[in-house]
Amino acid sequence: MPRLYVDAPLAEGDELVLPPGPARHVQVLRLQPGELLTCFNGRGGEWSATVLRMGRSEVAVRVGPRDAVDRELPIRVTLAVGMPANERMDFLIEKATELGVHAVQPLLCERSVLRLSGERAQKKVEHWKGVAIAASEQSGRTRVPCIEPVMALPAWLAAEHGHARRMLLSFLRSATSLADETSSADVIFLSGPEGGLSSAEEALALNAGFAPVTLGPRVLRADTAPLAALSLLSLRASQG
Repeated sequence: MPRLYVDAPLAEGDELVLPPGPARHVQVLRLQPGELLTCFNGRGGEWSATVLRMGRSEVAVRVGPRDAVDRELPIRVTLAVGMPANERMDFLIEKATELGVHAVQPLLCERSVLRLSGERAQKKVEHWKGVAIAASEQSGRTRVPCIEPVMALPAWLAAEHGHARRMLLSFLRSATSLADETSSADVIFLSGPEGGLSSAEEALALNAGFAPVTLGPRVLRADTAPLAALSLLSLRASQG
């Protein structure tokens, strides 16, 4: 059954005209009146819905019962990533959404190849939000991860005052294996762009309370490392 993200309040019995994005999705699928689909609004749970009418510019559905299904991870993992270039950030957000990430914080670092600011950065963030929505629809999630505005790493570290466990991907000798981490608390995992974080950036992160961790002796790509960390953290959290 098709799943659609609808950014609107949903309640059983409502007749709803779908916003343009979900409406186009229904039109592409050529659903007919009477056919069923699933809607979710990112606030938990999902609703069955029945297509009432199809038009060239309007699709209406009747909202059915709510299912309080919860497919989220037991911990909230935020990936703070030095943005990889080209389509790799799209890939990272898509796969991180499938794996259950809570939020993604795109960062501009000293060695970043992808350098965004102003209107261009805002457009990219909106694009990445669309990637996260599509991945949530596909993967069965009932919440859409938050894609934060692009920030420079020093500014983000200065503003970040959360209470989550803070981890920094590092090759420092003091780094411990992420596989040995047993914390069940929410996690912020910081990793660098192509070329990694500079020594000055690592020092800033350590001073901000980030603990150095390692994923092993191999050098992983900027879009691979945070996904590997998220997979491990997700598995450990799901196993209790």
